[in-house]
Amino acid sequence: MEQREPNLPATGRSAWYRGRRAVVAAIAIVLVGALAVLAYVVRTDGEPLSQNTQPTQGAAPSAAPVKAPTAPPAKVCGNTAALAGPKSAPAGAVVVSPTQNLESISSKSPAGTTFYLTAGTHKLGGGAFTQLVPKQGDRYIGAPGAIIDGGNSNRYAFTGYATDVQIKNLTIQNFGTPRSTNDEGVVNHNAASGWTVEGNTIRNNSGAGLMVGTRNVVRGNCLQSNGQYGFSAYNPNRVSSIVIERNEITGNNTDDWEVLKPGCGCTGGGKFWAVTGAVVRGNWIHDNNGPGMWADTNNTGFAIEGNYLAGNFAEGIVYETSYNASIRGNTFVRNGLGKGPLNQGFPTPAVYISESGSDKRVAGMFNQVFEISGNVFTDNWSGVVLWENADRFAGSPANTSSGSGTLVNPSVATIETCNAANIDKQPYLGDCRWKTQNVHVHDNVFSLDPTKLGRTCASRSGCGYNGIFANWGTFPDWSPYTARTIQDAITFDQGNKFSANTYRGPWNFIVHEQGSSVNWAAWQGAPYGQDTDSVIKVQGER
Repeated sequence: MEQREPNLPATGRSAWYRGRRAVVAAIAIVLVGALAVLAYVVRTDGEPLSQNTQPTQGAAPSAAPVKAPTAPPAKVCGNTAALAGPKSAPAGAVVVSPTQNLESISSKSPAGTTFYLTAGTHKLGGGAFTQLVPKQGDRYIGAPGAIIDGGNSNRYAFTGYATDVQIKNLTIQNFGTPRSTNDEGVVNHNAASGWTVEGNTIRNNSGAGLMVGTRNVVRGNCLQSNGQYGFSAYNPNRVSSIVIERNEITGNNTDDWEVLKPGCGCTGGGKFWAVTGAVVRGNWIHDNNGPGMWADTNNTGFAIEGNYLAGNFAEGIVYETSYNASIRGNTFVRNGLGKGPLNQGFPTPAVYISESGSDKRVAGMFNQVFEISGNVFTDNWSGVVLWENADRFAGSPANTSSGSGTLVNPSVATIETCNAANIDKQPYLGDCRWKTQNVHVHDNVFSLDPTKLGRTCASRSGCGYNGIFANWGTFPDWSPYTARTIQDAITFDQGNKFSANTYRGPWNFIVHEQGSSVNWAAWQGAPYGQDTDSVIKVQGER
């Protein structure tokens, strides 16, 4: 989870994630190759996908340029046309009415059965652990108006390890008891592989509405008002090759877990943990009580494109202690306005890159340059922040990703070997750190009108900044990264660059050291040399 200079409130991390060393196993890195499957192009202009436009599981990012959407591309919640299932049962389907025992019928049917749920409210009955356990290749399809309701009694809707299951056109709601369940999911509870979850409304559940496993496609859903996350991508054996596209993800973290578990860092629209290869495309991610989406710890090979992120309490995107991504052609509007004024002057940005960048030693796409390009930023608390915590590295007590080491040399630089005896020698000195490096922020439009953000938007409160900076290293006492070591590295030596951007409004910049605010001329000038070919305009100037 994110960590900042010690004098600021550090975000902790969920106990569910603690001690999971398996997620960083070196053998998992090769899974990124699955991402280079046939490319497909998804429209991002708000038009629905045609029925024959079926994204390939593990699909690659768009080859064509991606233009930032001018309006939300996936207005799904409450959209009957987008969510309604077939009016009649598919050929060969087992038809289940609300008066029948769906759980019993499902458990007694052979693998590969299609279940067609008719209109009305289907209940599972029984106790907390009465749930649907699909078999391989099962399909659950809802007629218009078909609902599966847990009655705040059943904890999970769909569980088990069966592969290639499909869940379509259902409303799945009220599973779990509010404020009692976190770090678990209601649909695909065990993060099984090969699932397709499409055209559903998954709402008002405890924990995460949906868990995402390897080769999962999550498309065209309304993930709304769930207790913790809309979705969470995690499996102890690592997740790879997933597609999250054209969903509306809104109003999640209704249980306010940062209050229930202070410092847990376990909230937002969607969370990724140790995922290799993800396409996150054309989603409308808005008004979540936390970040819009958060990739946390040893993720790699992410294409984040054509999304519309708006009104999230905290950051639009957090990419933390992870690698190799492209964030292009997205629109960010009014993110961070809740967290920003509370964050003690640390600029809460629309895009927060924390100890993350490109590294050619981590296989797969984007391992040369981490691009943040072609995005449109409008009236967010701040824009793009590139940050590195000097005190955070594998083996350090300040590493809040407990039990995790880096991916760059995992058989040598481990949490055990990154210790006081080794840390000042190579390869440990270089390989025990997650580094913010090779990040290029270019061809974006940053617009800020402070009058639209209220009286709290002022430079002293962290509003209206881009930046590249680190804290002064102090901890632990055996760290070789003390004083200005990491400040110098992130600013001058790690290939981080802003260029060819357009700014509108009163922007300032933090560079080298937290709290070191500079104006446009100083940002462009020596020794920083940032945005030298960019332009800054007063508000309203074309």
